[in-house]
Amino acid sequence: MNWAFLQGLLSGVNKYSTAFGRVWLSIVFLFRVMVFVVAAEKVWGDEQKDFKCNTAQPGCHNVCYDHFFPVSHVRLWALQLIFVTCPSLLVVMHVTYREEREKKNKAKHGENCRRLYANPGKKRGGLWWTYVLTLVFKIGVDTVFVYLIYYMYEGYDFPSLVKCVEAPCPNTVDCFIARPTEKRIFTLFMVVTSMVCILLSIFEIVYLVGKKCREGVVKLHDQHRSHQNQQARDLGPSLAGGKSGNLVEANTLRLVEKVQPGTPAPSYSVAVASDEVTPR
Repeated sequence: MNWAFLQGLLSGVNKYSTAFGRVWLSIVFLFRVMVFVVAAEKVWGDEQKDFKCNTAQPGCHNVCYDHFFPVSHVRLWALQLIFVTCPSLLVVMHVTYREEREKKNKAKHGENCRRLYANPGKKRGGLWWTYVLTLVFKIGVDTVFVYLIYYMYEGYDFPSLVKCVEAPCPNTVDCFIARPTEKRIFTLFMVVTSMVCILLSIFEIVYLVGKKCREGVVKLHDQHRSHQNQQARDLGPSLAGGKSGNLVEANTLRLVEKVQPGTPAPSYSVAVASDEVTPR
C-alpha cells in the first residue's frame, strides 16, 4: 500500500471535515483499513483450501464452500471500504472546482474583482449539500454491507463444524472451517466499527442541519431587527412634526385662558411655521 498517498488523502479530507468527520476518518483508516490490510487478509488467507469436508466425492467440497461462503469476507470488506471512502473525495473535488473557478475569475477580471466565494472550503451553498449527501451515502453503504454480512452468513458467528447436504454430496457431509474463533473476532470487530461510523455520520448530519437552522433563525432575526430600525427612522420626522403642532396648540390655549372674564377675546393668528402667536 502507498502510505504517502494515504497520508495525503487523509490530510486533504480532514481539511474540510467537521470534528465528527475527523473522528470518522481516523476510525476508518486506523481501525478498518489498517486492520483489514495487516491482519484480516492473513487470517482468511486461502480460505477455500483450508475448508475441509470428510468426503472424497468430486465437486462436493466446492459446492459446500460456495453454499456457506457465497462471497469472501475479505472481498466484501474491500468493496465496503472502497464505497465508503470514495464519497469523501467528492468534497475535495468540489472544493478544487471552486478554487479553479476563483482563479479563472481573477484571471479574467483582475485581482481586485468581486470574489465568487468568500471561502471556497467553507460549507455553504452547493458544497454543504455535497457534504451532507456524501454522509447519507456512507450511512447507506455501511448499513447495507452490515446487513449483507448478516444475511449471507446467517449471523456473525463462525461454527467450527457445518453440515452440508448440497448435491452432488452423497449424504450429509461434515465440513470444518479453519480458524473460526479468529474469523469471528475480526468479523465482529469490523461490524462494530461500521456501526460506530454510522453513528458518527448521523451525529454529523444532525450537527450540520442544526447549525444551518440556527444560522437561518439568526439571519431572520437580524432582518426583522433591521426592518424595525428602518421603520423607526422613517417615522422619526413625522413624530417630530406632530410634537411641534401639539406645542403650538398648547400655547394658544394658555393665551386664551389669560383673557379676563367679560372682555371680548381678541382674535389671534397662529404662525405655525415660526411657532409664534400674534394678535390681529
